[in-house]
Amino acid sequence: MSAYRTINPATGKTEREFDLHTKAQAFEKLDAAHEFYRSDWRHRSFAERKAIVSKAAQILEQNKEKYARLISIEMGKVLPEAIAETELSAKILAYYAENAEKFLAPREIPVSEGRATVLSQSLGVIYCVEPWNFPYYQLARVAGPNLMAGNVVLAKHAPGVPQCALAFEALFLEAGAPKGAWTNLFIDNDVSEELIARPEVRGVALTGSERAGSAVAAQAGKALKKTTLELGGSDPFIVLDDANLDEVIPRAVAGRMSNNGQVCTAAKRMIVHESLADEFVRRLSDALAEFRYGDPLEQGVTHGPMSSENAMKLALSQVEKAVDHGAKLVTGGKRLDREGFFMQAALLTHVTKDNPIFYEEIFGPAAIVYPVADDDAAIALANDSPFGLGGSVHTASVERGRKLAERIETGMVFINDVTGTAPELPFGGVKNSGYGRELSSNGIEEFVNHKLIRSA
Repeated sequence: MSAYRTINPATGKTEREFDLHTKAQAFEKLDAAHEFYRSDWRHRSFAERKAIVSKAAQILEQNKEKYARLISIEMGKVLPEAIAETELSAKILAYYAENAEKFLAPREIPVSEGRATVLSQSLGVIYCVEPWNFPYYQLARVAGPNLMAGNVVLAKHAPGVPQCALAFEALFLEAGAPKGAWTNLFIDNDVSEELIARPEVRGVALTGSERAGSAVAAQAGKALKKTTLELGGSDPFIVLDDANLDEVIPRAVAGRMSNNGQVCTAAKRMIVHESLADEFVRRLSDALAEFRYGDPLEQGVTHGPMSSENAMKLALSQVEKAVDHGAKLVTGGKRLDREGFFMQAALLTHVTKDNPIFYEEIFGPAAIVYPVADDDAAIALANDSPFGLGGSVHTASVERGRKLAERIETGMVFINDVTGTAPELPFGGVKNSGYGRELSSNGIEEFVNHKLIRSA
């Protein structure tokens, strides 16, 4: 049985199944992509590439509900959130179509004599391995910068979202990209490893788990390939003593529970000043009680199922493990009595450092609240994590928030907002959250050759 299947998480039923590409087929696709890159794509002007990537953005935007429905069907995201993801993906493609030439313009270096110029040139075939939680956004983060830079892309998407993967490949064909510009692969991990070793692959981008990142980085490193990794997080959501809970609670709900908590930058650790902690917990619990669970395509539903049975069972087991080791379950944390993979949003308190869940990432709808005595304690707790992706600070004083943000060991910090994303903002982390950046001008510079040309 192929791993690439559409299992509707709202019903638990398999709707479609797709055959794996054999190793021979995968290598044929790599050869075709490499030849297309060498003979065609890298030689095209920015204007020629822009016409195709811009067209793809337009198609995606104009048909956003059609594309979004596949997200809802395959991984359970409620339709309004799926539409928002599709819109964001279109904006990313449009952003790079518009700005790539400026970002990659030749740069003159002042020298005492002669001339020194740095050119930003394409590398070749970039191979990406992407997760299921944002089926188009994850792909757009690779497609926009690399196609505009003159690279071509092979994509191994998550097995649970095969129709989204095919739809994204078809999007570029419809936009006028020849075969080989963006190529979808349905392959297992063994073929993936062999693909990474091939000399035609010049870079590897992965978003996923620590385990997957470690494996792929080792494979790529052995083959002397550059990688970028985004490996999840345990983002701190810091609420200072001067914060307005009327404003903070809606942010906490959105920051932790959007996409059913299946977000790398979700507010997984809510670090709240002790003077506000009890009221924060009460009001957050009340807000979670207002959730309306159901089919993600139905109007009025706020939260659909989790993406898969395994994802649901893992999150439930982590909540249970936390409670078994002394945590207090304020609300939720149970499987709902209905078909599909539905979990009631959980709220935990009293998670101490000796609780095994303290250093784990719960990739699901479970918030943990930690009271702290002051700003220094908040920063110490925020940094006591193997992860370092994003975070946020909530305060009446933006200047106070910015000073604290400088002390947080993450790749991104937002003041009075949840950790978010936009085409112009660099995205990435430190520590076990990975390395490299996607989006913004940083993202397009990851897989290019910064070539120096020096003349006397």
